[in-house]
Amino acid sequence: MTTRTYTPFCKDGYILVFKPTLKLPSGKVKGNVDAELVLHAMIEYNNYDKALIVTEDGDLHCLVDYLRKKDKLLKLMIPNKESFSSLFRRLMPHIIFMNNMRKMLGHDGTQK
Repeated sequence: MTTRTYTPFCKDGYILVFKPTLKLPSGKVKGNVDAELVLHAMIEYNNYDKALIVTEDGDLHCLVDYLRKKDKLLKLMIPNKESFSSLFRRLMPHIIFMNNMRKMLGHDGTQK
């Protein structure tokens, strides 16, 4: 993605935090953001009403559960309902699966 891709988010008031990534010998890009996401969520804790966390990684369960208990979790958005940490199963009322969003957003492959 280019910097221009992110411009609309900034105009809408989002603060984007970029993290350096590594390109592995296999060609895969690796950017472990777990600890940084938790840190930034807590640094900015008093500056937001609710957090929308996008992950399927159980490493973030502690953050999601803490925000839920403090009524600071808007939703947990999981990219793939077929593949996510079982630690999140008891949080189902707080989960939105991105698989379901394509049709809702009009991107289900049909012509509109």
